[in-house]
Amino acid sequence: MSDDLEIDIDDLSRRMDGAMGSLKHEFASLRTGRASASMVEPIMVDAYGSPTPLNQIGTVNVPEPRMVTINIWDKALVNKAEKAIRDSGLGINPQLNGTIIMLPIPELNEERRRDLTRVAAQYAEHARVAIRNVRRDGMDQIKKAKAAGMSEDDQKFWSDEVQSLTDKMIALVDKALEAKQAEIMQV
Repeated sequence: MSDDLEIDIDDLSRRMDGAMGSLKHEFASLRTGRASASMVEPIMVDAYGSPTPLNQIGTVNVPEPRMVTINIWDKALVNKAEKAIRDSGLGINPQLNGTIIMLPIPELNEERRRDLTRVAAQYAEHARVAIRNVRRDGMDQIKKAKAAGMSEDDQKFWSDEVQSLTDKMIALVDKALEAKQAEIMQV
């Protein structure tokens, strides 16, 4: 087998791992009834004329299981940060105490838990699609290599390798989704 006819499984694996990492990041932003500093990561504040992540204009702390506090460094940004939190869709009503914004995490009701499990399922489906796209790229590489003279045995070997990697990553996505949904539904 010549080197130019080999498929870069490591690259495909790295790209699939990237989809898995993105899924874990999205799952971390889902509110499960417990306070977490990662739930405010996606919130952007219009600071000094450009969108800035909330955690870059203040210190985010979790002093107790149902409370997140954000100590805004610049007093002029407190109201903008509060507005960004209200508009973020987290469903949390921020409370101001000087430059500290307190986010009390309310208990989730059954309907909200079901909604969050559906959102988690959508995130997982996006990750599966990303993994399948990487698989398709790998299969396209195999087709090009076949046209360049790859033997049928090698083609079968690489197809099986790509499919095996895809199946493994999809199983990891399903397992992560199951765990997240169980965490959300836990009362």
